[in-house]
Amino acid sequence: MEGNALLKFQPLEEGILLKRYKRFLADVELDNGQVVTAHCANTGPMKGVLCLGGRVRLRYAPSPTRKLSWSWEQAEVQGAGGKLCWAGINTGLPNTLVRLAIEAGYLIDVLGKISEIRNEVRYGSELRSRIDLLLTPFQDAEDQRLIYLEVKNTTWTNGSLALFPDTVTERGQKHLKELMGLLPDQRGVLVPCLSRSDVGVFAPGDSADRVYGELFRRALASGVEVFPCCFGFHRDHITWEGMRPVQTHENPS
Repeated sequence: MEGNALLKFQPLEEGILLKRYKRFLADVELDNGQVVTAHCANTGPMKGVLCLGGRVRLRYAPSPTRKLSWSWEQAEVQGAGGKLCWAGINTGLPNTLVRLAIEAGYLIDVLGKISEIRNEVRYGSELRSRIDLLLTPFQDAEDQRLIYLEVKNTTWTNGSLALFPDTVTERGQKHLKELMGLLPDQRGVLVPCLSRSDVGVFAPGDSADRVYGELFRRALASGVEVFPCCFGFHRDHITWEGMRPVQTHENPS
């Protein structure tokens, strides 16, 4: 199953990243010499994947409803062992990838058979949050609890160790608390979407957000389930690369 194409699309255009600015914008020199401005969906620091002068891939999709015709999708980064690796930087994509992986049956061993998947369903304190995916088990499933599944795009690494978050995230902290609040009546699941294929283990990014790391370990102890899912990024498709184990600390003593 690993290496199977999960999502196919028209080949992306390649170029060199000149600069990223105003959080949402990136200037790229395409291989044909043209300089274009692309939308950057990732508003975070992009630690480890923001490489000025590095190679990137863009999607061209002109539309009357969009200000920019180009979107930044992938970045070539220094991978584990010094090998170059392509990483997915579009934070709008992980929910789709995880849903496709569930529909393809790749998570059946940990989630069970799923009869329905709903997106962005309100939950939490006073219904002020939205869960990325709400899963309903099949009628014959042994565990009939609803599965509240939160997805986190993960591109920061230390060698082969994938880390999330790469900066302080109060929103991420809130999500962990709300997943814990679902227990034991429902299942709370965190899926780090490992958007690069060179990683072998996932851990919380304690050095970026100490509070998140502490909450992560509390969530695990409380019964929140964590299933890191790894994907490979290519010019015209994305592949399923399997699940990865969880390490409870960034730097275990």
